[in-house]
Amino acid sequence: MKTFLVTGGAGFIGSNFVHHLYDTYPDYRILILDVLTYAGSLENLPGELNYGSSAQNGRLQFWYGDVRNASLVDSLVEQADVVVHFAAETHVTRSIYDNYHFFETDVLGTQVVANSVLKHAKGIDRFIHISTSEVYGTARAPLMDEDSPLMPMSPYASAKAGADRLVYSYFATYGLPAIIVRPFNQFGPRQHLEKVIPRFITSCLLGEPLRVHGDGSAARDYTFVEDTCRALDCLAHCDLTRVAGEVINLGSGHSISLADLAPLVARRMNRPDATISYVGDRPGQVFRHTADASKAQQLIGWHPSVNFEAGLDRTIAWYTANRPWWEKQLWMRDIPIVTKTGKRELH
Repeated sequence: MKTFLVTGGAGFIGSNFVHHLYDTYPDYRILILDVLTYAGSLENLPGELNYGSSAQNGRLQFWYGDVRNASLVDSLVEQADVVVHFAAETHVTRSIYDNYHFFETDVLGTQVVANSVLKHAKGIDRFIHISTSEVYGTARAPLMDEDSPLMPMSPYASAKAGADRLVYSYFATYGLPAIIVRPFNQFGPRQHLEKVIPRFITSCLLGEPLRVHGDGSAARDYTFVEDTCRALDCLAHCDLTRVAGEVINLGSGHSISLADLAPLVARRMNRPDATISYVGDRPGQVFRHTADASKAQQLIGWHPSVNFEAGLDRTIAWYTANRPWWEKQLWMRDIPIVTKTGKRELH
């Protein structure tokens, strides 16, 4: 039996990974640490939840708490064989007007977790840190590999870049068994409505216009979240000597612009007449992300198995069937920011 500690396990990618572990490894014990901000919910997790110290023998345990709480983190890391660190503030637009919490959670929280892994290093098989492609900024080449310069363009991206390099420094200085993963844009079930694909889908379901930033030319490389969970599974079980200290991109190698994505979602939902509205460009906008994921292929034999259209159809089906889950988030879809022209808009 292995014990996994998943920080941020009630969020989007984290909860999907918890489901993956829970369904794939019936003899594994899974500890979930989450502070349940607006983006995390117990509804995201499998039904067999046990809560904290009241259920020490449960296979799936949830602990409510903050990754900056060193004593709590330490008590959980001490029990773990593998630590997968998702916990972070993740919304680019929200970081523009509320950046303080991003640096507290993403950088200082990561330091607390890394320090605890270091303290219990003899019992920890590996520490998988979930970074992001946002650390690269706008692509300077057709494909972005792991040696692309880090040019973060938002407070969120810079906080994640700091955490990313902090984890690497612990590998370089202390020999921490760390792996740094940089997923490109994710989509799938249980993603908060602040993200573009669920926002487009739910706007179609509500009969609203689909809101696009700028002229819609900004493009992203999207990966269906189940493929990312499969990659993390590989990284958690492969020969550590192959991956320790490595930075690994996870992406498809293909990008799609917002101007193409909005009508595609509308067509897949039988709403070809849906209105598309345009607002100003977001400050610090990244205009193109496209992954070179050849390193993941070479190291662990991973490549995405769900193409974008198939993943989109599955995501549409999930939001269509789970309206009570996402209706509670409607009030959080809009964030007021001041654009480059000085205009105050809802993004």
